[in-house]
Amino acid sequence: MGINLTRVDNRLLHGQVAVAWSHHAEANLIVIVNDDVAEDQMQQDLMTMSAGNMGVRFFSIQKTIDVIHKASPEQKIMLVVRTPQDVVRLVEGGIPLNDVNIGNMHFSEGKKQIHITVSVDDEDMQAFKRLRELGVRFAIQRMPHEDKLDVFQLHDAYKG
Repeated sequence: MGINLTRVDNRLLHGQVAVAWSHHAEANLIVIVNDDVAEDQMQQDLMTMSAGNMGVRFFSIQKTIDVIHKASPEQKIMLVVRTPQDVVRLVEGGIPLNDVNIGNMHFSEGKKQIHITVSVDDEDMQAFKRLRELGVRFAIQRMPHEDKLDVFQLHDAYKG
């Protein structure tokens, strides 16, 4: 399976993903894994515009689990999901993901900002704990040239 990178980014597909991250991952196909977007042609059209000449597919989480293993060996895939809970569903569904990039998780009510681009709540932290139990490595990294940061260290540093 040619998954070169998996990224959590609640914005899904935008210029930073289409250019910097896809190039860093040496990807030639971006797969947006999101149940809502998989059913929304308008969102797909808007996201496709920011993809430039990259190939883009929009799959639900279950469809990704069902078909990703059928990808051609020539496909170098970058998966983009909205939440760490989505990553848990993919891994528990049988997709072997070893490293996950945490890029952007917007602040909203009930969330705590632990990094300039990452805010989490208890459900997010439970998902990260589950991923760790499943042997998945993950780190916050906004851009490819930046250092990788540990979610748990940042979360613990911002307690209180």
